[in-house]
Amino acid sequence: MKKWCAFLCGGLILGLLQGLLAPKYTGLTQEGGLIREYYQNAGGNDVIFIGDCEVYENFSPITLWQEYGITSYIRGSPQQTIWQSYYLMEETFRYETPKVMVFNVLSMKYDSPESTGSQSRREAYNRMTLDGMRWSSCKWKAVNASLTREERRWGGALTYLFPLLRYHDRWSELTAEDVRYLFHFQPVSHCGYLMRTGVEPMTEALISAPMTDAELGQTSWEYLDKMVRLCREHGTQLVLVKSPGLYPVWWWEWDRQVTEYAREQELLYVNMLPAQEEIGIDWMTDTYDGGLHLNVSGAEKASAWFGKILQEQCGLPDHRREETVSALWEARCRAYEAAKAEGR
Repeated sequence: MKKWCAFLCGGLILGLLQGLLAPKYTGLTQEGGLIREYYQNAGGNDVIFIGDCEVYENFSPITLWQEYGITSYIRGSPQQTIWQSYYLMEETFRYETPKVMVFNVLSMKYDSPESTGSQSRREAYNRMTLDGMRWSSCKWKAVNASLTREERRWGGALTYLFPLLRYHDRWSELTAEDVRYLFHFQPVSHCGYLMRTGVEPMTEALISAPMTDAELGQTSWEYLDKMVRLCREHGTQLVLVKSPGLYPVWWWEWDRQVTEYAREQELLYVNMLPAQEEIGIDWMTDTYDGGLHLNVSGAEKASAWFGKILQEQCGLPDHRREETVSALWEARCRAYEAAKAEGR
């Protein structure tokens, strides 16, 4: 009996230490807290967005609700890779079966963990996606697909299973925030949308590195094939989108390949880049970082434009006359409008 008590106490202490030392993502790097928020909002979503910063900064589920009565949630994270998107999609079906899955295609430019940047940069982005996932076979597969060669050398998969192994040396970085949010999770988004209210105009052309390969990689196509099969198995419509972001560049050669694939697979593919004037995006007022991403004004314009396509071509219902659903979303709208008014 004493041994069991000692074992349980030891496990409790290790769990508390792990919770204390793990990053809370409530300060400057709020993006790292997005993935874990989904579990408190799972269910009842007709549309799930999957992808990188071009979904969680450029689309507003609140606007989709206000304009069309569409219920939606964004499962986005920084530099989310297509293999991570696939396993998040697979995991989502454990919680709900949306009518539409929207996948942003920009991440298809990356075909391996090594192609997404330096070791330290890639691991940081991996953490912002994978640490927030609940433990399941989906997470385990996502971890193993995401590890860089360097991580594999020092047992990186175990550090995702036991984050304390990775964060044990954060003692010197601990702040009051780590203690405050040890037992209380602080939401940072509005249904997965990370609001940006600032304005920083695009004053000069964004320069992108030259394209080194005109062909999208085999790994990306394999995972896109898996997304198609997965959605069809669940009777969900997969929609491909290229969000209206100017950087990194979405080269026309890549767009042509995705367009051909969508035609062959009978998928809806919406490239929003040529429609920026129709959408009404003004890169002097609708961006918070000089043209990289949209601020709340731009996201609302993009969402209103894209929502019409979703409703008309995907047959999504308008839930605004449903009392229970409407009450939930009106509460979300009030929180959203209050945050926007406060500039948060």
